[in-house]
Amino acid sequence: MKLELGKIYIKDVQFADRTYVENGTLYVCKEEIEKIVLEDERLTKATVELARPGEPVRISPVKDVIEPRVKVEGPGGIFPGVINKVQQVGEGRTHALVGSTVITCGKIVGFQEGVIDMSGPTAKYTPFSETYNVCVVIEPADGLETHDYEAAGRMAGLKVATYIGEAGRNVTPDEIVTYETKPLLEQIAQYPDLPKIGYVHMLQSQGLLHDTYYYGVDAKKFIPTIMYPTEIMDGAIVSGNCVAPCDKVTTYHHLNNPVIEDLYKRHGKDLNFVGVILTNENVFLADKERHSDMVAKLAKYLGLDGLLITEEGYGNPDTDLMMNCKKVTQAGVKVVIITDEFPGRDGKSYSLADAVPEADTMVSCGQGNLIVHFPPMDKLIGTMDYVESQIGGYAGCMNADGSFDAELQIIIASTIANGFNKLAARTY
Repeated sequence: MKLELGKIYIKDVQFADRTYVENGTLYVCKEEIEKIVLEDERLTKATVELARPGEPVRISPVKDVIEPRVKVEGPGGIFPGVINKVQQVGEGRTHALVGSTVITCGKIVGFQEGVIDMSGPTAKYTPFSETYNVCVVIEPADGLETHDYEAAGRMAGLKVATYIGEAGRNVTPDEIVTYETKPLLEQIAQYPDLPKIGYVHMLQSQGLLHDTYYYGVDAKKFIPTIMYPTEIMDGAIVSGNCVAPCDKVTTYHHLNNPVIEDLYKRHGKDLNFVGVILTNENVFLADKERHSDMVAKLAKYLGLDGLLITEEGYGNPDTDLMMNCKKVTQAGVKVVIITDEFPGRDGKSYSLADAVPEADTMVSCGQGNLIVHFPPMDKLIGTMDYVESQIGGYAGCMNADGSFDAELQIIIASTIANGFNKLAARTY
């Protein structure tokens, strides 16, 4: 399967009377975006604001981040099973407005929603301080149940990103990058002397607002499967969870998964990137056992020499991570784990909730319990009403001037989640 990704580099974002791209600037129609959002009667208000790198702006609480993309050639459409009809994607050509995002924020859904600072000392912890962000602040109808609010917010972000992505349909890309994964036997025959490497992508799927969607289906409802990496670039996986902000895999991260990017860069040089094993993170022990058995079986069936494994979240999912590592290793496949750490504010707790002897090669993406100071900002997009109850915050952490102190994990997609880290891909 071959996908051409046309990258259109965005260097500024401005309001205009229509949405289009010209000379590297994304122009967006505020009224059109608000109209799209308010088509959902579960939402009663939508406000669109812009946030650019270096501005004294804080965005909170953030629900999801999405890169605008549009399918211009090949089967299916962006976000299949959610925005477009269910059809396999991952081949043809897709255009991406690189450097721009759609960020959904507003009244809190759950306590695990985060903060983005566009400047100051905490901006370095999030990649979205360096992007040109179209922020959609939403407000739910009175009495709306939290799961309905999450669904409405999720759909609002995806619809707006799809609408903005259309602006890149007829734009000549600044760069075209081609990604290709052949059917298994062809793939192996192409580079028979290189180690066959796969990637286990663990999706948050524990319910209670901890959900991810695969072709529109809640990840709790499927068993481990094999994917072409390019399917993910076309939006086959979207975020729908309120997991801890620091290691939340936003929809943006699925579209731009750096493990996949790095493996493709080395494909045909010093490794043969065979594909992705997709699995979920379960609640019940029997499901954890069942699914980790299947992951190991698929790794062995594919004849892999090595696997990279990432997880989303921490605590309970650490058991899924370790079961996958143990069983894949016992199946004769080398494993590198990419994970974060939560050793407590004093650093004396176990960094992971579970461990196995087979987990002997790991890459740490950082720890989330470090307390950092968030200085006051000139502008707030969203609300700060919930900071003390958000994960990473605590009673009394807010100051009268708008500054606050909180654990690093309150930052959306901090370097912890960002460390779908490139170091691990260098292990083989």
